[in-house]
Amino acid sequence: MKRFWVAIVAVFGVLLTACGRGSTGSTPEAKTLTVFAAASLTESFTELGKKFETDNPGVTVKFNFGASSDLAQQIVNGGPADLFAAASPATMKTVTDKALGDGTPVDFVTNELQIVTAPGNPKGIKTFADLANPAIKVVVCAPQVPCGAAELAVEKATGVDIKPVSEEPDVKSTLGKVTTGNADAGLVYVTDVLAANKAKPTVDGVSFPEAKQALNKYPIVVIKNAPQADLARKFLELVRSEAGKKVLQAAGFVVT
Repeated sequence: MKRFWVAIVAVFGVLLTACGRGSTGSTPEAKTLTVFAAASLTESFTELGKKFETDNPGVTVKFNFGASSDLAQQIVNGGPADLFAAASPATMKTVTDKALGDGTPVDFVTNELQIVTAPGNPKGIKTFADLANPAIKVVVCAPQVPCGAAELAVEKATGVDIKPVSEEPDVKSTLGKVTTGNADAGLVYVTDVLAANKAKPTVDGVSFPEAKQALNKYPIVVIKNAPQADLARKFLELVRSEAGKKVLQAAGFVVT
């Protein structure tokens, strides 16, 4: 009989221990961090997002990549962003002018325009001025988009007048026009050319010195009253950490 009660007590002890373990919350609470970021940050931020999820069990990082001008307007209209990384101070200003930033935006990288062509550069494009040749079908970003504003700044500085066959909503769309053969050349960022050639040679990139006159600064800020403000600050810290800098530099950005 004594052995019977000892066994019962042992079983209850195991059950109580198991219940105790479950009550400590061993499974992290599921949370979603929503990051709005410029299209040119797609590859680098996706990589950083995976690292962030690994370092923070239970957290899912959801990205909304697109033209910075569109993303800024979405935030102004109530878009559910926790963190915003823009491709220019001008597009960030759309958000901060409405007092929607939690603190002052911080510039974390710069990016530079580059001419993108089909592999082998069949049109023999060597300079920015070559893009004014009417025989060359050129695509650019729309003027309100940071890459488009940078392209117009180079035109103004050089006096070169480009007549694009289309103005695209973001830098990835501009790149796509070239990779699909719908344009001979486009103006994108150095980072986009590198990303396009990561798996295999897909395009050629032609650097031009005038691009230095229109470098794009990328600011980042936590959104005021963000549902996951603490996680947003942690992601911002990751972006500015040594690990984050290595990822961004590998993508072609210049860390500031």
